[in-house]
Amino acid sequence: MKSESHHLRIGLFGIGLEAYWPQFEGLKDRLEGYIQQVAGRFDHKNVEVVNLGLIDSTEKAFEAGHAFRRADVDMIFLHVTTYALSSTVLPVVQRAKVPIIILNLQPTAAIDYQSFNRLGNLTKMTGEWLAYCAACPVPEIANAFNRARIDARRRAGQRLLAHGIDTVGNYLDWWRTFLQTSAFRADEERIAATAHRLLDVMGLSHRATELARNLPYGEQRRLEIARALATSPRVLLLDEPAAGMNTREKAELMTLIKKIRD
Repeated sequence: MKSESHHLRIGLFGIGLEAYWPQFEGLKDRLEGYIQQVAGRFDHKNVEVVNLGLIDSTEKAFEAGHAFRRADVDMIFLHVTTYALSSTVLPVVQRAKVPIIILNLQPTAAIDYQSFNRLGNLTKMTGEWLAYCAACPVPEIANAFNRARIDARRRAGQRLLAHGIDTVGNYLDWWRTFLQTSAFRADEERIAATAHRLLDVMGLSHRATELARNLPYGEQRRLEIARALATSPRVLLLDEPAAGMNTREKAELMTLIKKIRD
């Protein structure tokens, strides 16, 4: 059962290849640190995170898919941490059967090539490159999803260390929209009801399906006031609201302003 206090339960995992770990010292710990940092950005009172860490084999991918189903997650975030095969991703998504978002994020804006070239060791240089090559498998994974008819969303950017990914609070509304959750639908109904009420107050109900730019000038000004009222302001400041209106439009506007005031 999901906690009543959580609007969303999300799954999170990263990918890699288990053959890398004995070859490249410290790479696994580094990638796991990336996942933890992303998980930290999901810290929100209305979100619960099921973090399965690095999935680095087909067997673990099958297990992860079952784990996400048992946890009853609403959606999954795949953090593409390094190069990996689509076989470490597809089983997770196919078994979880929930929407997935692919995070294509870099540790920083770019590799420090001066430091990189001073490593002087091909194995160390390859390990460093693997810590930055998140974008490499994304096309392969996206194509695998397309072939499997799995709908996915992709987001790209720098890592949170460079403020390239924002906090989950700013993404919560976007997730609700993507999932079409009951909370999202309730918000949509409330907003629509408020909009129709304000259009009625401003005498614009008959224009509800028209584009704002096609309205006569006087009605555009009334629509601007309606939009301001939608924010539920304590004080509404109107700077020459009747400028450019004819005598009839000015009289109608004054009547409306008095109605709003009262």
